[in-house]
Amino acid sequence: MTTVSRILASFAGCGVVLIASLSSAGAADASETELWQAVASGRAVALLRHASAPGFSDPPNFDLNDCSTQRNLSEAGRAEAARIGDAFRANGIEQAVVLSSQWCRALDTARLLDLGEVTPTPALNSFFEDRSSRATQTRAVQQLIQDGAGKRPRVFVTHQVNITALSGQSSASGELIVVRPGTGVMQTLGRIAPPD
Repeated sequence: MTTVSRILASFAGCGVVLIASLSSAGAADASETELWQAVASGRAVALLRHASAPGFSDPPNFDLNDCSTQRNLSEAGRAEAARIGDAFRANGIEQAVVLSSQWCRALDTARLLDLGEVTPTPALNSFFEDRSSRATQTRAVQQLIQDGAGKRPRVFVTHQVNITALSGQSSASGELIVVRPGTGVMQTLGRIAPPD
């Protein structure tokens, strides 16, 4: 139960007007604060969909080692990635373990966060074009989430298909989906929208 839910429950008999004003006055802020705290403590991982990169999928001549053949961050996407890094710092996270897909738009997002060294991690690569690796990659990332629990803040920069496979949630560019390991299953705690 979130802090806001506990407050609302304690006022359950006090009238609709009070409950309505409480629920609209800061539910999102309280929830977001709790999500940032979970990430900062290392109890949860921030799954970050790379920042804005115009287009859809990857060009037919896609080459993992050649950024000129890939969809890349727009200037707005680069600025968005820097703002996301600022949001981490504004919430007390100066350094983090940063793992990233090897796609250029993900690596650029991860580096622009400026939260520490970025480790390219094949398990975070997009499987949009080849779903045959979905199960193997998803299990590998679940193990990474489990292995590092409770140590340091962690952010995994990846793609929408990977985030959906891990959390059951779709995600916008630059959006964080916060997850934590559970007994036999990963728990999705919530989402943090990209900063304006």
